[in-house]
Amino acid sequence: MSSRHSKLTDWGLSHVSIKPRDTILDAGGGGKTVSKLAAIANQGKVFGLDDSDVSVAMARRLNAGWIDKGRVEIRQETASELPFTNEMFEPVTAVGTHFWWPDLPVGLREFRRVLKAGGTVLILGEVYKGAATRRGETGGAICAENRYNASECRGSARNHSCRN
Repeated sequence: MSSRHSKLTDWGLSHVSIKPRDTILDAGGGGKTVSKLAAIANQGKVFGLDDSDVSVAMARRLNAGWIDKGRVEIRQETASELPFTNEMFEPVTAVGTHFWWPDLPVGLREFRRVLKAGGTVLILGEVYKGAATRRGETGGAICAENRYNASECRGSARNHSCRN
């Protein structure tokens, strides 16, 4: 999660019920979201994953204290093939990363598979393909490379029984 995502993340997490003993999955973001989640679920465990070795290394450095306490685990994985058992997590989060996944529907199916029954998936994004943004404000230079527009993301969520 870059600094530009911090306020968005705080806002999103304020809408999710996270219990002290929750086991949480965060897909992508580089580690700051993982730190925030570990602080909230102060007796639980947070698994962070990213498919980038650079992001994984950064997340491990940022969360070294949590990792040493056994409260955080960072893995190099993709959202499309989660190496976890069914119904393991509550909640599952992705901040500013889902539009980079190679296959959004597959990632959402995987999220649903590893989510505990009745659990929450929180996917936050502020920049989408085709969005009208000003360069430097929300990563406008990145916009054209994003794989999905807002409508495609909402449609995929609805197709996987998610509220948006």
